[in-house]
Amino acid sequence: MATLPITPDVLHLDCEAEAQRIADFYVATVRGFNKRGVVLGLSGGVDSSVCAALAVRAFGPGRVYGLLMPERDSSDASSDLGGEVARQLGIDHALENIAPALDAIGCYRWRDEAIRRLVPDYTADWKSKLVIAGGQAGGINHFRLVVQSPGGQMQDLRLPLREYLQIVAATNHKQRLRKTLEYFHADRLNYAVIGTPNRLEYDQGFFVKNGDGAADLKPIAHLYKTQVYALARHLGLPEAVCNAQPTTDTYSLPQGQDEFYFALPYAQMDLALWAHNHGRSAADLAAALGLSTRQAQHVLDDIDAKRRTTRYLHARPALVEPIAEISPERTH
Repeated sequence: MATLPITPDVLHLDCEAEAQRIADFYVATVRGFNKRGVVLGLSGGVDSSVCAALAVRAFGPGRVYGLLMPERDSSDASSDLGGEVARQLGIDHALENIAPALDAIGCYRWRDEAIRRLVPDYTADWKSKLVIAGGQAGGINHFRLVVQSPGGQMQDLRLPLREYLQIVAATNHKQRLRKTLEYFHADRLNYAVIGTPNRLEYDQGFFVKNGDGAADLKPIAHLYKTQVYALARHLGLPEAVCNAQPTTDTYSLPQGQDEFYFALPYAQMDLALWAHNHGRSAADLAAALGLSTRQAQHVLDDIDAKRRTTRYLHARPALVEPIAEISPERTH
């Protein structure tokens, strides 16, 4: 059998068939949970927008509830686009500004305290983000802190482990608080909660445990990001959604997902993950993406490393021994 070349064609999707398959999955799963509909956060990104559109296909707009949950560092465009998607789909939705709650539990204070250990002049009117560096240049992956003063001056500093952990722990409050609100409305309405990771995010652990990683169903976790974009176009979502580049929308400076977490932009990472999953070599991947073999091997090694280090994010709570009578795998 001929080996498929590593091109975007390997990710071709029959969008209509897949949309119907996911809609059927929604109905069967939510019915199995004895729930009436679904709740999800609407970030304005392609993943949540596609999940919402497929939910409307499954249940109609009357049983889908969307939440827009901006905070101090969110882009205004994200909420605007999330609202546009909700209105286009005709679903009930609410705007919940989570900044006061985040402030009350110390999210911004803990983050800024860690940054000030490196940049003593840092105050609330500065901006910041974390970026990953090193791996593609042949070094070890490490995080750097980028800050911008109110006057526009930029600083780029290597981020020690202590400060990195505190900044990430503080910003993880954002995803966890959003999920708290989703489950409040789910309980209020007797709905299930949708999680919106695509395959790249789910496989590589790009989510917060008990934050955006918490959900009752994850309908697009098997789809590569490229395929999610194809579904968005097929479902007629706004052009701004279909053309938007993935961002974290977590830090106050603009930031792409590849800058923060992934080794390459999503379209290339999709092909790298597909190649890895199909046993393709670094040389094959290098030829497909225009990388050196060393760079391609780094990308493949990084996929394995992220799988190892984020495995616990997928883990259920550990028990001394299984409780067979209520095991999730038990059939009734």
